[in-house]
Amino acid sequence: MLFSNNLDQLIFNTHKYIHCDNLVIISGYASPRPIQQLSNLPIKSTVIYGMFGSESIPFPLHKTLVNLHNSTQTRILYSNLPIHSNCYIWRYKSDITYVLIGSANLTTRGLTIPLRETLAETSVDTFEELNNYLNLILDNSVPCNTVDITPNGLHPFVDAVCSLELYNPRSNKVPDSSGLNWGNSVGHTNPGDAYITIRTSHVRNFPRLFPPKQDSSRNKSSGRGRANRQNDSIELIWDDGTLMDVLLEGSQTVNGLHYPKQLSSFPNKNTLGVYIRERLGLPPTALVTKTDLDLYGRDNIHISLLQSGIYYADFSVQ
Repeated sequence: MLFSNNLDQLIFNTHKYIHCDNLVIISGYASPRPIQQLSNLPIKSTVIYGMFGSESIPFPLHKTLVNLHNSTQTRILYSNLPIHSNCYIWRYKSDITYVLIGSANLTTRGLTIPLRETLAETSVDTFEELNNYLNLILDNSVPCNTVDITPNGLHPFVDAVCSLELYNPRSNKVPDSSGLNWGNSVGHTNPGDAYITIRTSHVRNFPRLFPPKQDSSRNKSSGRGRANRQNDSIELIWDDGTLMDVLLEGSQTVNGLHYPKQLSSFPNKNTLGVYIRERLGLPPTALVTKTDLDLYGRDNIHISLLQSGIYYADFSVQ
């Protein structure tokens, strides 16, 4: 059977329907939020970060994974062999009982965007060879907390840092009913809702950070159904270690292509607003002003790409 939707629900619920006591995941790339969710399962989990062997890993992501390895029941290993495959292997003791393989990495983007990736069941006659493959990788992997990654080490993905202003540069003010104060706009029922604006200049200057939006429709084969521009889900790792699920949402046209125009948290739009206000020392629904930002010592957020779908956000002050 082939699966292409709700892959996250598939991964986190399969243990309920098969005989297993542990889950081993080989993933070319992995991100913190799905690993954090694994720790809530009643079975033990091991995650092998496959592409460490050829690409290493950005320091902020490494630091976050080490924290998860040390604080949860999920083991996180780095493969010294460059492994790009994605295998989800349920076992009882050391015997394989069920396997899914495919294109979906253990990342929020890999598991949650419909039709983008697939996973397929494998037949029992492949289990022996798959077990040999798994053991080879395990023999060439090390716990993530035994690896030393330098904070200033360069990484192929971290090639640009974009400064996202938290105020309107034209008026030198934080808008009263948009941006950080989006919850004050007419029609909003959740005070504290917020988003961070992505301007056309950001898109032009940092095309890798903000990729064009994909169009989707209900039925492309027939041409029927309303076309929608997909809001890509990403993960933010903040400088203080906070993890946040975020959408690249809205739409703006740059050079004939559609790009996102804002970052907002999901599933709750006020998660971002409450978090920023907490950093500023403000109540959860307070009106944020430029003065508040100036007193904090920072009126922008630096954002950089760590890995496809994983971003680092720096709101620290010296």
